[in-house]
Amino acid sequence: MLFPTLTFGLFFLVTFAVVWSAPSNEWRKILLLVASWYFYGAWDWRFVPLLIFSALGNWAIARGLEHPRFAGRRKALLLTGVALNLAVLGFFKYFDFFTEQLAGTLTALGFERDIPMLQVILPIGISFFTFQGISYVIDVYRARVPAARLIDILLLMSFFPHLVAGPIVRAADLVPQFQEKPKLDRSMVSMALLLIVWGLFKKAVIASELAVNFVDPVFADPTAHSAFDLIIAAYGYAVQIYCDFSAYSDMAIGLAALFGYRFPRNFNQPYRALSLQDFWRRWHMSLSQWLRDYLYIEALGGSRGGEAKTYRNLMLTMLLGGLWHGANWTFVIWGGIHGGVLAIERYWTAHAPKERRRLPDWAKLLITFHVVLLAWIFFRAPSFADAMTYLGGIVMPWRGPTAFTATPLILLLIAFGLAIHAAPQRWLGDAAVRIRTMPAWQVGAALIAVMLVIDAMRFEGVAPFIYYRF
Repeated sequence: MLFPTLTFGLFFLVTFAVVWSAPSNEWRKILLLVASWYFYGAWDWRFVPLLIFSALGNWAIARGLEHPRFAGRRKALLLTGVALNLAVLGFFKYFDFFTEQLAGTLTALGFERDIPMLQVILPIGISFFTFQGISYVIDVYRARVPAARLIDILLLMSFFPHLVAGPIVRAADLVPQFQEKPKLDRSMVSMALLLIVWGLFKKAVIASELAVNFVDPVFADPTAHSAFDLIIAAYGYAVQIYCDFSAYSDMAIGLAALFGYRFPRNFNQPYRALSLQDFWRRWHMSLSQWLRDYLYIEALGGSRGGEAKTYRNLMLTMLLGGLWHGANWTFVIWGGIHGGVLAIERYWTAHAPKERRRLPDWAKLLITFHVVLLAWIFFRAPSFADAMTYLGGIVMPWRGPTAFTATPLILLLIAFGLAIHAAPQRWLGDAAVRIRTMPAWQVGAALIAVMLVIDAMRFEGVAPFIYYRF
């Protein structure tokens, strides 16, 4: 069930009406939980029990961590909880990948074997709800949050706005909101409606048009396109993935706000970053903060232990972050590019003479953006060989066609998608303030008009969000 569809719109309106008419906060949570399971089950009902099992397991581990009976075995219990989450994620997401690598390695060594391939179906959102489960049990172990009631944990991991593509909302942020009856004021409604409409525009108009009419065909067959097309398609994908993923996050934040809950911001104009470290403070912020807190610092030790270990930990964090995105070597390479440049940046900051570090901001921005752009090519390409073919077409333009097929509309959408990052950072908040002061009938009329315009501009049909498959 995709956000920008009539089916979801009807589902949301019914859920909104039923939930806000609930006689108590407990009933409210139960109704939201049932609606969330229905939302997830609309994709495949077979995986709803997996979602419930994951929440039950994390709830039980957290309760055990606070029980006096397990006071001497808390670390073992924590490791069990983390292992449980990783086992679920590992089986569904990586079993076939590692089986293929094992078969290839054995064949290369002369020990060819018929290793069974299960063709495991990947449940949507599994990376997100397992990461939420891991962060919850670690936070309970560290006494950052108390163990919560079962209904709250079930809802934390199942709440439909963020269920399949984030943001990754931590228990410390969301569970206290579940424990109190939420309130919905005009300020929240105005910002929520603005975020939903803005997200719908970015997804239905910009991301879908770029994907279907240019980026997908170019990446599908780079040898049939000129170097100019390949370069523009790389820029196009940078805009597409930003507009696609930030659109989902905006809509998720807006939908949650209409139920009275606040989600953390997930994007902050990432392509205006002046370093790769700055980029990760702006891109998919809930994931980057998760990787920093629970992998880089908690598991690997962060910057403790000297420079060499710091660089190692940065690289490992980004390699594993790349693998988190999918069972493909292209994601590992994408993570390796980011990890390597992050390590270089840190070394340069620590050791380069100050006078050599004084690059103008425009140069920092261009360098950072094009490092990100290079990494996106590997992220988007179906395989490493396809990525190298794509790059080969750029650096050796004489070997391919010379025609330039990008239309003026494609160029305009790319330019607009990049120009978004130059807008004042508080423009959405300022617009929400203006909406808040408008009469309700004017807000309703404007909303209908904007939705009709978006519907007229959008590409026919709605492609799934990119991060649904992660």
